[in-house]
Amino acid sequence: MSETRIGLLHPGEMGSAVGRALTERGHRVLYASTGRSDASRERAARAGLTDTSTVAAVLEDSEVVLSICPPHAAVDVAAEVAGFRGVFVDANAVAPATVREIAALIHGGGGHLVDGGIVGPPPERAGTTRMYLSGEYAAEIAGLFADTVLETPVVGADVGLASALKMCYAAWTKGTSALLLAIRALAAHEHVDEALLAEWRRSVPDLAERSVSAAGSAHQKGWRWTGEMEEIASAFTAAGLPAGFHQAAAEIFARTPPPAAVGADGSALDQQGAGALDHVVAALLGPPEPRDR
Repeated sequence: MSETRIGLLHPGEMGSAVGRALTERGHRVLYASTGRSDASRERAARAGLTDTSTVAAVLEDSEVVLSICPPHAAVDVAAEVAGFRGVFVDANAVAPATVREIAALIHGGGGHLVDGGIVGPPPERAGTTRMYLSGEYAAEIAGLFADTVLETPVVGADVGLASALKMCYAAWTKGTSALLLAIRALAAHEHVDEALLAEWRRSVPDLAERSVSAAGSAHQKGWRWTGEMEEIASAFTAAGLPAGFHQAAAEIFARTPPPAAVGADGSALDQQGAGALDHVVAALLGPPEPRDR
């Protein structure tokens, strides 16, 4: 198999795992360390990524460029690299209209756009994660990942299809997580939390555990999911559907605090279990705090 030079823009936990799948397949994956944290650099090194220092050097040396970043940054990242003449893969959780805007930027600079939507956790083993692809060169990008831990189904030739699928999927998975957190906060506010849990144990036994899990996940990634919920709301609006579900979900995640090492009483905080849920519920019931994304 011939080596393909692939640029990976601003790799975080997901991006580094995708990059590792490519390096293990024999491709050369480039990234720019300038402006990245020590943790990001260490993660990239473990994934076998090659540091070219600058984004300009990544673009110059790459045939394909992958963008995997927080949704609110996707358009800005694409604008930063407009003029790249290879294949640009936008694998971010954005609405179909947003990825078409990105396509216009890339096509305007002489490049080609493949739309991607990732479902699942950072790919560590086969069968857990898929990156759905659409666009003219989707099959070629899928081929780069052949026999790796990341599945790459092609859903069509039109840009926007992969993003639409991602929006529909996350509308349920993350949208219902936000709903569960809001329900736990309301129950706590009205002092019926124990009664609700007792009823759930009888009629919907998994909901209590799911709400605790949702709190742990929101602690870690709520800042990122706010933008994703806004993109989903935008997709619903564009389809002539009510967007209020996911506008509310965006607000829930915006109120979710980041992980804290200790609780209000100075004790160690369980960031994944009941302690995380208590922390999230308290934040949801308090006034919204402005936070940078």
